[in-house]
Amino acid sequence: MDTLPVHPDSARYVSSIGAAAPLHPDFGSGLVDGRPIGIPITVSDTAVPESKVTFDIAEESDPSGYRIPRNARIENGPASDGDRHVVVWDRGLCRSYELWNAEPRGGNAWHAGGGAVFDLRSHRLRPDGWTSADAAGLAILPGLVRYDEAASGHVDHAIRITVPRSDQSYVWPARHQAGAAADPALPPMGLRLRLKSSVDTSNLAPQAKAVAEALKKYGAIVADNGSAWFVSGEENPGWDNSQLAGLKAFKGSDFEAVDASGLQQSPDSGAVAPK
Repeated sequence: MDTLPVHPDSARYVSSIGAAAPLHPDFGSGLVDGRPIGIPITVSDTAVPESKVTFDIAEESDPSGYRIPRNARIENGPASDGDRHVVVWDRGLCRSYELWNAEPRGGNAWHAGGGAVFDLRSHRLRPDGWTSADAAGLAILPGLVRYDEAASGHVDHAIRITVPRSDQSYVWPARHQAGAAADPALPPMGLRLRLKSSVDTSNLAPQAKAVAEALKKYGAIVADNGSAWFVSGEENPGWDNSQLAGLKAFKGSDFEAVDASGLQQSPDSGAVAPK
């Protein structure tokens, strides 16, 4: 990722997202305005019975296979009126069960705007044109910054990011668009953005530095519409919000869009082509 060429439309994309807008860690510890911040990861280590899930967008959602614990956490808390993501990491089956606009309905039943089941051992992408719990049709879990990896000093993957407006198009590995307009100046879903190598990260506190270095090496991937330059991470009490605040010193002009098309091995696989 850190050696990929700069996209010819990089300046236009960065400008449309907001060249002067600050980078923002959309995760942390404690409460902000009375709500937890970040997307919680519910880890399931036991045999949870299959859940009955109904959907608003049933035609693009996996109809079955979800094993969601009754105590699964909802983004921003159970009373949230936001995206209400539910992400369950089934370590036993190595799967991620992901819902958007999720509402528990008692027992093992849930209702959601949309959902997807991801086999984390597979590179297979969603059917072309399908959404997931994310507008880009991607898995949320692999794109979240997790506390344990940042605490180790190494975040070794691309990070999910949101933009205010996106084009009515998508590029590999995204499978779906939710564009505001057919406007080539707007970033497509799946676009990769990279913190420039010239940006000085040496004075950042450890947690922020781990995130910033990942943004240099692996970049961010446009996964949904939302606030400008909001990078996604898990809700976790271990985060030090004062450390993460150091990321806000960076702004859109510190990023560049890159051409990741050379990484594609197959249009229906997220696997990266060998160098």
